[in-house]
Amino acid sequence: MKRVLTAGERVKLARSPQRPRAKEYIEAIFDDFIELAGDGAFGEDRSLVCGIGSYRGIPVTVIGQQKGRNFEENMLYRFGMPNPEGYRKAIRLMRQAEKFGRPVITFVDTPGAYPGKEAEERGQGMAIAKCIQVMSLLKVPTVTFFIGEGGSGGALAIATSDRRIMLENSIFSILSPEGFASILWHDADRWEEACDAMKLTAGDILELGACDEVIPEPEVMDETGRRILFKKVDRAIDRNLKELLKLSEKELLKGRYKKLRDMGKTDVRN
Repeated sequence: MKRVLTAGERVKLARSPQRPRAKEYIEAIFDDFIELAGDGAFGEDRSLVCGIGSYRGIPVTVIGQQKGRNFEENMLYRFGMPNPEGYRKAIRLMRQAEKFGRPVITFVDTPGAYPGKEAEERGQGMAIAKCIQVMSLLKVPTVTFFIGEGGSGGALAIATSDRRIMLENSIFSILSPEGFASILWHDADRWEEACDAMKLTAGDILELGACDEVIPEPEVMDETGRRILFKKVDRAIDRNLKELLKLSEKELLKGRYKKLRDMGKTDVRN
């Protein structure tokens, strides 16, 4: 029997460099993926991988937040924290997906949007808000997977979708546990206590109605475990896309609006 992990232990697992990154999911699940770059205004942001591909013969748009495994990669990807041009790139790809009728699949793995001075000068807050707005109004099916950390608006920007699915050891929170502890108790060392108070685990989020499904993870994230996990995510994409593609544009928008309005209600399943 698997030991029940604490919220703090799940946060450590969500942040583990051994977890598969967005590009690995893309490579394992989608065919003929072509990465597209640039926001059409300022530049390229490698921390947000965006492109088009094929899923079981269906053309799709894929967007994922990319983290690194070592110091050099994390400097390149800014630890998975996108700049505003990354979100503007995502907006460009979402609008293109709607134009050509392609479902949008996103992978969330970020501690939050990049908080640097230059990012703020280039409109970080506006880029995130616009990304949320555009995604919430898309007339094509959207499915989001939380594959690691899901921090604040930086995560929500690409998670305003028809279906939100979390891996067992992923998290979704308004800010980091360390930030929460610093604000509430003026002591970042109490971050594990904050994890319990924040209700940020996949189980907590499911209970709050802010995600639709939790995918169990293998106990060991070795090569075999990764293959098992990719297959589970693959089946979840297949199942959800089949359901969503049956809906009209009006039904999609109505269902998505209701889901967003119900987020955080504890009685949404009654």
